[in-house]
Amino acid sequence: MNEQTLHIGCHLSSAKGFLAMGREAVALGADVFAFFTRNPRGGRAKELDPADIEGFLAFQQEHGIGTLVAHAPYTMNACAAKENLRTFARETMDDDLNRLDHLPGNLYNFHPGSHVKQGAETGIELIAQQLNEVLHPEQRTTVLLETMAGKGTEVGRSFEELRAIIDRVEHAELLGICLDTCHVWDAGYDIQNHLDEVLTEFDRIIGLSRLRAIHLNDSQNGLGSHKDRHARLGEGEIGLEALTRVVRHPALCHLPFILETPNDAAGYAREIAMMREFASK
Repeated sequence: MNEQTLHIGCHLSSAKGFLAMGREAVALGADVFAFFTRNPRGGRAKELDPADIEGFLAFQQEHGIGTLVAHAPYTMNACAAKENLRTFARETMDDDLNRLDHLPGNLYNFHPGSHVKQGAETGIELIAQQLNEVLHPEQRTTVLLETMAGKGTEVGRSFEELRAIIDRVEHAELLGICLDTCHVWDAGYDIQNHLDEVLTEFDRIIGLSRLRAIHLNDSQNGLGSHKDRHARLGEGEIGLEALTRVVRHPALCHLPFILETPNDAAGYAREIAMMREFASK
């Protein structure tokens, strides 16, 4: 594996536009990046600027920036108990996907949601219902279900729950998975000692062809803790050695890796350079 095959970046603020994010990514040493489609706690999305998009697309091609990973706001709960919250989730996702068609061929990641004591089966049905209402065959963005840590009543704590959602969606060809290393560890998947076995299980239940992005995070908590507390790479319970095996794994190394570690810009630049070095050895 050589340095050029590791596609790694972090979450950037979309407040200043796509061209500004592209420039920031390059300054950090990144060749991919993620961004929230709107304030992560909810709210209206910023108006699109056609000149900004045109400028970014030219910059992206010039600097070899790869797949973008848009992230839905945390407040979007497709399986909320209250109908008005489900309506907000549906309208937000629909709006986000329409906007992302201006940057075709990228990814849209979202947390499946929390069933709020309705039960996982009801949650799965409601999430699939939203996807069936929003997805359409002409769209040019792949929607990613994120693996979750399983805190509270989160849906998506197991590969089986994610598969159950996919199986209920008519246009399932538009769906993929974003695997969060902290989340799967906290959910009980031992990627530290049994990465190959975890990926074999993922392939059996969901299929590795659906794995489209990785959130690369260490965890503040132990295996199966269901806590979802991210740590800087090498400063948590998963450890740097195990995370290096993740970025070097032949089934994963071609994917975009997005850092969501608790860092400032200098910290992200350090982690990006560190993982590039480890991946190239």
